[in-house]
Amino acid sequence: MTLKERYLKEIGPALQKELKISNIHAVPAPTKVILSVGISPSKHKDGKLLETAEEVLTRISGQKPVKTKARISISNFKTRKGQVIGLMVTLRGKRMWDFIDKLVAVTFPRIRDFRGIPTTIIDSTGNLSYGFAENLAFPEVRSDEVERVHGLQVTITTTATNTADGLALFKAMGFPFQN
Repeated sequence: MTLKERYLKEIGPALQKELKISNIHAVPAPTKVILSVGISPSKHKDGKLLETAEEVLTRISGQKPVKTKARISISNFKTRKGQVIGLMVTLRGKRMWDFIDKLVAVTFPRIRDFRGIPTTIIDSTGNLSYGFAENLAFPEVRSDEVERVHGLQVTITTTATNTADGLALFKAMGFPFQN
């Protein structure tokens, strides 16, 4: 049974009772997942890091990332307007549900010295943002193929209206939180 089917049949109705919501459509649900990689312009002079990060993000997400560009020039950060400073992918629908399922079941257990997710990473609108220090936790990335290890930010946006509802949703979906 996929995570979406489990959400529709088990998690949604259980959350409806737990949060005392009368309408099933008002129960918090994930809407999109955003994966992003920030790349320091001073470190990718050769362009190799940008290509590697793009290839890795494509493998992890299953779709081509968008290059994010600097809106203004900042001399202290050595960035110029229009310079590529990162990559991002937005997942919705089936790919979103598959990614969340893979994140909970496979990726979090593969993190080195993992003690659980702190509950403080859920913001006031019920969205979860988790930063991976290295991309090797994802099963699509093989350690012998990667020349440079880079970080990755995962943001899961939900329809929750507050932190408590978002936390209840993520706990019901099986996210491993700290005690």
